[in-house]
Amino acid sequence: MEELGENLPTFRPPLDMHRLFDDPKVGATGRSTQRGAAGQAEVAVRYLTPHSKWSIHSEYQDNLFMLSLSRGGPTIWMSPQDADKIGVRDNDWIESYNRNGVVVARANVSHRMPEGTVYMYHAKDRTVDVPIAETSGQRGGIHNSLTRILLKPSHLIGGYAQLAWAFNYLGPTGNQRDEITTIRRRDQEVEY
Repeated sequence: MEELGENLPTFRPPLDMHRLFDDPKVGATGRSTQRGAAGQAEVAVRYLTPHSKWSIHSEYQDNLFMLSLSRGGPTIWMSPQDADKIGVRDNDWIESYNRNGVVVARANVSHRMPEGTVYMYHAKDRTVDVPIAETSGQRGGIHNSLTRILLKPSHLIGGYAQLAWAFNYLGPTGNQRDEITTIRRRDQEVEY
C-alpha cells in the first residue's frame, strides 16, 4: 500500500475530470443550451457533497440556534466569484446539472468557499421546497443526483472488497463525493 500513499497523510491533487471523462474544465463559463434555460450564463465547478454535523436524521432538531440556519430546503454553497460569473445573489434559485442528473437549490453565497468549488451538504431534507427543474421537467433532485461512484484501488486489496457489507451498502466504500457540474441561475418563479 505504500506506493498508493495510504500510509501517511499525502496531498493528492483532484482528478482531472476534463482529461478523464471530457467534463467541462473547472471555471469554464458559457451560455446554456439546455431546454427551458437557453442563453443563461453558466459556470463549471467542482461539486462536493460533504457530510455535516447537522444533516441526515437530525435536520438541526437538536439545537435551536442551528434550526435558525436552515433555509427550509436544499442549498448549494458557492463563492462570490462564481456567483458573480452567472449573476447569482445569496438565496437565488440555481440549477446544477451534469451527465448524471440535475439539482435545484438555493444559492448560499459565502466568502468561505474557494472559487471553482461548491458544496451541497449530504442528505438534506428533500420533502419541502424542491421545485421542478427547468432542465428536466422533473422534481429538482438530491445531493447524489449529480454524483457517480469511482472505485478507489486500495478498497479492492485482499480480493474480497466486493463482499464488504455495511447497512444499506454492499461493496467497497462509496467515494462519490467529487464531481464536475455546471451551475446557472434559474427563473426565480418556481413551480412545485
